[in-house]
Amino acid sequence: MISVQNLKVEFSSQVLFDNVSFVVNKKDKIALVGKNGAGKSTLLKIFAGIQNPTSGQVSRSSDITIGYLPQTMNLSDSCTAKEEVQKAFSHIDELDKQIDELNVQLAERTDYESESYQDLIDTLTHKNDLRAMYQSENYEAEIEKTLIGLGFNRTDFDRPTSEFSGGWRMRIELAKILLQRPDVLLLDEPTNHLDIESIQWLENFLKTQANMLVLVSHDKAFIDNVTNRTIEISCGKIYDYNVNYSHFIELRKERIEQQKRAYENQQKMIHDTEEFIEKFRYKPTKSVQVQSRIKQLEKIERIEIDEVDNSHLRLKFPPAPRSGDYPVIANDLSKSYGDHNVFHDCTFTIKRGEKVAFVGKNGAGKSTLVKCIMHEIPFDGELKIGHNVEIGYFAQNQAMLLDENLTVHDTIDYAATGEIRTRINDILGAFMFGGAASEKKVKVLSGGERSRLAMIQLLLQPVNLLILDEPTNHLDIRTKDILKEAIKEFDGTVIVVSHDRDFLDGLVDKVYEFGNGLVKEHLCGIYEFLEYKKLSSLQELEKSDAPQKDSAAKTEEVSQSKLSYLEQKEAQKRIRHAEKRIKELETKINTYESEIKEIENLLSSGTNTDQSIYTKHQELNEALENAMMEWETANEEFETLQNND
Repeated sequence: MISVQNLKVEFSSQVLFDNVSFVVNKKDKIALVGKNGAGKSTLLKIFAGIQNPTSGQVSRSSDITIGYLPQTMNLSDSCTAKEEVQKAFSHIDELDKQIDELNVQLAERTDYESESYQDLIDTLTHKNDLRAMYQSENYEAEIEKTLIGLGFNRTDFDRPTSEFSGGWRMRIELAKILLQRPDVLLLDEPTNHLDIESIQWLENFLKTQANMLVLVSHDKAFIDNVTNRTIEISCGKIYDYNVNYSHFIELRKERIEQQKRAYENQQKMIHDTEEFIEKFRYKPTKSVQVQSRIKQLEKIERIEIDEVDNSHLRLKFPPAPRSGDYPVIANDLSKSYGDHNVFHDCTFTIKRGEKVAFVGKNGAGKSTLVKCIMHEIPFDGELKIGHNVEIGYFAQNQAMLLDENLTVHDTIDYAATGEIRTRINDILGAFMFGGAASEKKVKVLSGGERSRLAMIQLLLQPVNLLILDEPTNHLDIRTKDILKEAIKEFDGTVIVVSHDRDFLDGLVDKVYEFGNGLVKEHLCGIYEFLEYKKLSSLQELEKSDAPQKDSAAKTEEVSQSKLSYLEQKEAQKRIRHAEKRIKELETKINTYESEIKEIENLLSSGTNTDQSIYTKHQELNEALENAMMEWETANEEFETLQNND
């Protein structure tokens, strides 16, 4: 448990938040939300113990373990990716020492019915559960499973960390933290550099494996699927809701409406009181009432509305110059680097006005295809850019190309054309550059601020084909919504490379899936695409989309038909065996869980029990843990067999 009491943080006399108190309980999975600059990352740093508050305190249990993932981190670069992740298990020796000490204490105690003895049993059980999880024969498999889940290939395991980009280095650190199985996970924007499949893997891990979680993320779908409690930081206060993010949004609307009504009533009362004071200030017969009203005004605690409603702000791009009917046409497009083929036989057509998504694992070729479209790199095959196509391109390094000596306002002023120049201040405000922030020099901006500025600069240009590579990584939820609505209303063509499902939902009507050297077209939205993937394996899609074989290949295929049939029968047999194994393990798991629950009910009832029941409880927990690991392995084998069928 973590207890926050009367926390106050201020920078240069500006109060970030004040008198903040709440408790993080076991099994809480908290989404920490609020506008950029509200103090979310600061609060995580205070939880992690790397920053001190101005006043107040954060109390933690002495034996609690914390895993903290910041937005940026530094790896030592003295080892490979796998060696770096293996550092997660360096604490096993310390865990063994703690277990030995607890066993010694138990052997010396005789107060079996005391609360402290039961606490000692609970602590030992927890430590033994952790130790069972880290058995030497399993941790290698855990490392592989976690790295692969986060998008690494086995060939990446022995590569030096220095060879990986910042996003992949973040994944290495995330893998290390997850494998440590800390009591509390503090994650600051963990999905910024993950693809959709890795995000789904992380979602499942956090839902099933995490104990306590405090999460900062601008990915609405991710936090909605993972968290069960939402804490909002707004106007220096916190608002604590014991619900997930979607439900929080509804409750927050009700709170804001109540605040508005209370604010309006208070403003009317203040206005009436001030009128009374002004009217009777100089009348001796009313002096007592006037003084009373003045004191009344001084004592009023002014109501604040948590967030100014800027929903009327809409970013509208200049009309797109008309292009040809088909801005992008690819025929048998291929790209290789030496012996490594990124994609091949890529054929597709993007029509004028379409908004499409490029999705797939990192390294599958999404950005490579974008560079081919931009004619930044050579390729094989045919790639035509349509008549009168003007491309606006946002890449990850776009922010580094800004003129550092210009102010934020001047950067946008030089990029804007026509009527939109009259709304520069509104646009900057919508992208969190309002007021004095608009006069900042580019060179003092953070990486996230530069990215937002580069995005505004790009989207003000009169183009008819927008290509956006991960445009939402540094935008908060409100700003992403503004950008999304602007793109939806844009009358040109849009290609979005993104892992943000919520951002893509309702924005794109065609999905190009990258994987296994292929680029597949899906005529649907992002959630229909994800649902379709659950129903049909990628391997099956590869078969249906495979190029037609020539007659010689067909003849060879016929000659192998009998063998293929026997192979299929054998494969089906293995699948049935795997299904049976999964059901057996599920029955075993249910039995263990029922027996554990019976013992725990007995212990909680206070009934006299002998020492053997604690041993039995520990043995059942260890057996359950082993069965769960076997079940996970069996499921992975079953999925592999299905995909290869």
